[in-house]
Amino acid sequence: MFRRDLLKLSPLAIVSAAVGHIALAQTPETSATDALYDVRRYGATGDGKTVDTPAINRAIEAVASAGGGTLLFPAGTYVCFTIQLKSKVDLYLSPGCTILAADSPKPGEATGYNGGVYDPGGPAQPWEGYQDYGHNHWANSLFYGEGINNFSITGPGLIHGKGLSRGGYGSATGPVFMAEQPGAGNKTIALKNCRNVLLRDFSVLKGGHFALLATGVDTLTIDNVLVDTDRDGFDIDCCHNVRVSNCTVNSPYDDGICPKSSYALGYVRTTENVTIANCFVTGAYVMGSVVDGTWKKSVRGHGNGRIKCGTESNGGFRNISISNCVLEGSKGIAIETADGAFAEDIAISNITLRDTDDAPIFLRLNRRNRGPAETMRPGTLRRVLISNIVSYNSASIAAPILSGIASNFIEDVKINNCYFANAGLPTTVGSGDRAKPFPDWHTLQVPEIEDAYPDPNRFGPTPSKGFFIRHLKNLEMSHVEIASSAPDPRPAFWLEDVHRADFFAITAPAQPNFVLRNVSDLRIFWSRAAKDTTFDQVASQTI
Repeated sequence: MFRRDLLKLSPLAIVSAAVGHIALAQTPETSATDALYDVRRYGATGDGKTVDTPAINRAIEAVASAGGGTLLFPAGTYVCFTIQLKSKVDLYLSPGCTILAADSPKPGEATGYNGGVYDPGGPAQPWEGYQDYGHNHWANSLFYGEGINNFSITGPGLIHGKGLSRGGYGSATGPVFMAEQPGAGNKTIALKNCRNVLLRDFSVLKGGHFALLATGVDTLTIDNVLVDTDRDGFDIDCCHNVRVSNCTVNSPYDDGICPKSSYALGYVRTTENVTIANCFVTGAYVMGSVVDGTWKKSVRGHGNGRIKCGTESNGGFRNISISNCVLEGSKGIAIETADGAFAEDIAISNITLRDTDDAPIFLRLNRRNRGPAETMRPGTLRRVLISNIVSYNSASIAAPILSGIASNFIEDVKINNCYFANAGLPTTVGSGDRAKPFPDWHTLQVPEIEDAYPDPNRFGPTPSKGFFIRHLKNLEMSHVEIASSAPDPRPAFWLEDVHRADFFAITAPAQPNFVLRNVSDLRIFWSRAAKDTTFDQVASQTI
C-alpha cells in the first residue's frame, strides 16, 4: 500500500490495515514499498511510565530512511521529550493514543521528573529582542520540525502538554522565561521553514506557550483540530497559503488563532493567503473541560481566546479571510499592525460573537516600531471588509475601535449588515480591588498610545457604545444596528479626524448618536440613528 492510497482510507481502515501489516512484520525493518509502520516495533511501550522518545525518534528516522510512510501510534500513553519530525513521515495517532509531554526541569534542576530533557532552544540571535523569547526558538518543543516538507500529524489521538512550560516562571529575583532553563520545553508543535504540512483530527490539552508555533511555513493545513490550552492556540507567523478550518480553540489566558509576521527569522517576511473558516474560538471554559466534553464555564465567564492578526507585524499581512466562525466569551477579532508593516485586503464575514470581554472588533494602526531601524516604515491598514457580524452582550467599557494615528490613517473600510449589542453602560471599570466607578463619558479622553503595545484594553473606556473611530479615511457603513441590553446614554458613534465617511441605513436608540470632531465629507442617509445629513467640514458637533 502506497501513501497516496493510504490517504483515501478512513481512520478505521488505516488502523485495520496497520494491524494486518503488523501481523506480518517480524522485525522493525520494513520494505520501502510498505506505507505503514508501528512505533512499538521500534521499542516504544506506550505504558505511560517509560520515556518513549528514543524509540519514537528511531522509528521516525527509519521511516524517513525508507523513503517515507505512515508511523502508527496504537492506543497507549507515550511519555516523550522532543520528537524530531522528518520529511515524508506521517504520524497517525490512533483512538486511545496519548502523547504525553514529560515534565520540564525547573530552574536549578538538571532533568525533569521523568529523568530527561527537551532539546535546547538554540543559540541566541541578535534580533531576539524584537519578539518574545518563545517566538525565537523552536527546538525546545514536544514536536519539532525545521526545513522539512510533506509530512503530517493526523488521527483522533490526544497530545497532552502536561510537562510543558507556559513560557514564564517566577523566581526569587523576578520573572524569567522558563524556556531559558536548559532542558525545558514550552511548545507542543514548533515548525520552522517547512512546507506542505497537514495537521488534522487530533486534540491538544495544555499546549504550553504555543499549541502550535509555525514560522515560515508554506502550504499549511490545520483541520478539525481541538485545542484546550493555557496560552496561545495557533500562532501562524511569516507563513504563506494557510488553511485553518473546522477547529475548536479554548484559550482562557491568551489568544486562540493568531496570524503574526514577526522578525523571528532574522528578516522581514509576510503572512499571506490565509483563510480561517468554520472555527469555534473561546476563552470561556475551564481548561480541560472542552477536551473531555463537559464544557464547564469558567467562573470568570470569559477569557482571551480571540482571533488576532498581530501584534508582531514586521512583515505584514495580505489576503486574510476570516469567515463563518463563532467566538464566545473571548476578546473578539483584532487586526493590529504596529511595527511598520502593511495589513491589506482583509475580509471578515459571517461571524457571531457572544459575551465578548473587550471591543468586539479592533482595527489598530500605530507605530510601536519593534524591529531593526532599517526595516521601519509607515505601516498601512487598508481595504478591510467587515460584513454579516452578530455581536451580542459584549462588555460595554469599549465599543468596537477603529484607530490609526494622526500621522498614519487607516484607509478604505467597509462595514455592512451587522448587529452590535452591548450589555449597557457599566457602573465600574476593572474588577476586585481595582474596580473604579465608570467615569463620566462626557469627559472621557481616549489616549493615543501611538508607540505602545496595540491592544484595546490600553484605550480604556470609550465615550461611545457603537463605534469609536479615529484617524481614518474612506469609511462606508450600511445596514448596521447598535443596541444595548440595558440603558446606555453614550452616543452610538464617535468620529474623530475622519475624512469621507458614508452612513446608510443605520439604526441606534433615539438620542444624539454622532459625535463629530474634525470630520470632513460626511454623509448620513436613510437612517433611524440620525436625520439625513451632509457635511463638507465640521470641527465639533453632535447630531
